[in-house]
Amino acid sequence: MKSKIITLLFIFIGVTSQAQIWEVGFTSGSMGYIGDLNQNNYLKISHLAFGGMIKNNIDGYWSVKLSVLSGQIGADMSKSNNPIEKERNLSFNTPITEASLQVEFNFFDYGRLFGKKRITPFLFTGLSGFTFNPKTTINNTTYELKNYRTEGQEANYRTSALAIPFGLGVKCNLTKNLNIIGEFGYRKAFTDYIDDVSGYYPNTNELANFTPLRMALSDRSINSSASPGSQRGDFRKNDTYLFAGITLSYTFVSQKCYSF
Repeated sequence: MKSKIITLLFIFIGVTSQAQIWEVGFTSGSMGYIGDLNQNNYLKISHLAFGGMIKNNIDGYWSVKLSVLSGQIGADMSKSNNPIEKERNLSFNTPITEASLQVEFNFFDYGRLFGKKRITPFLFTGLSGFTFNPKTTINNTTYELKNYRTEGQEANYRTSALAIPFGLGVKCNLTKNLNIIGEFGYRKAFTDYIDDVSGYYPNTNELANFTPLRMALSDRSINSSASPGSQRGDFRKNDTYLFAGITLSYTFVSQKCYSF
C-alpha cells in the first residue's frame, strides 16, 4: 500500500510540475457501502470520515487533486426489512484508509484568482489506493474475518486494493482565497472482499477443515441453515464504497515552479 501511495504522489508532482495556483483543504463527511450485504441501497451512508487534500488548479476548468480519507463502512443484514437478507444474518465493519489522485472538470471558468465564476458544478474521476480489514462481532467478541477464510479459500485475501473514484460536486469561491466544496462520489473497488463476502458457502469437502468458530463466522444464518455450496454473496464481481462530504480550502499562488 505504501508503494501505491508513493506512486500516486510522484504522478501528482509530475502532472503539476508547472503549477503555480494551489489549494490545500480539510474534508469531513460520511462513507457508505454497496456490495453483497447491501445490494440495492446506492445512497446508504453509515459512518463518518475525515481527510485532507492538496490541489493544483491548472486553469479555471481543470484541476488535479491528491487527497487522503479515513473512515469506516459496514452493514448488518439482521436489521434488514427483507426476510431473505434477515435470514442470512451476515454483518461486517471495516476501516477504510484511502489515498486518491483525481482530475476535476469545472463546468464554468471558476475562481477569482484567474476565473470568472464564483460557483460551478464539477465532475471528477481518477485512481485510488485503499486499505480495509473486515471484522464482525459474535457474543461481544470481535473477529478479523480475513483470518478465517469463511468461504473455504486456500489463502487469505489481500486487504489493500485499487479503486476508480468518480462523482460530482459544487464549488463556491467565498473570498479570493477561501472555497467551500461539496462532493458526492463512488469508489469502484478492484476487490470483492471489503465485506468478506464474495462467492459461496463452503462445500461439503471444504467443511472438513472448518473449526466450529470458523463455521459460525461463515454461516451466520438463523439456525445455521445455509446449504453447503450455495450462494453466499451476490453476482456482482466487486464491491463499491461511497463518500459524501464538504471541503474547506485555501487557494494560494506559488512563486516557485518545480520540475520533475
